[in-house]
Amino acid sequence: MKIGELSRHTGGATRLLRYYEQQDLLHPDRLPNGYRDYPENSVQRVQQIRDLLQAGLRTEVIREIVPCFTGSGATFRLMTDPALAGNLAREVREIERRIDTLQRNRDRTTTRSRPRQDPPLATQGPVTRAEPVTRLAEQQAYD
Repeated sequence: MKIGELSRHTGGATRLLRYYEQQDLLHPDRLPNGYRDYPENSVQRVQQIRDLLQAGLRTEVIREIVPCFTGSGATFRLMTDPALAGNLAREVREIERRIDTLQRNRDRTTTRSRPRQDPPLATQGPVTRAEPVTRLAEQQAYD
């Protein structure tokens, strides 16, 4: 199948499919006229690549492990190999580390983006004519 047909079957742009080829994730044959000719299993392979990218894996890792998977979507399964399982476990730890970092950054940003609540002036006693200016200066110093 040509690249345009694969694009229609997968919903992926032709540029993205060329990128996958560049990253050594897809392996089309070349026709005598230079056109790419993708095997039928390329539709499933593109779906697998997308699933793994959405899981947070880098293309370098996907290149190494995608041949070890079968199915796609709900039927996407790993054909287990001990060395591969170890590599995947390391990747999962790295993804969890990145998630922790992102959550900490989100929490800090959320905390800093909330408006600061100043104490109401009414709790500071009665106000005389000279006090508003003094209190304003104190508040600015507090900020």
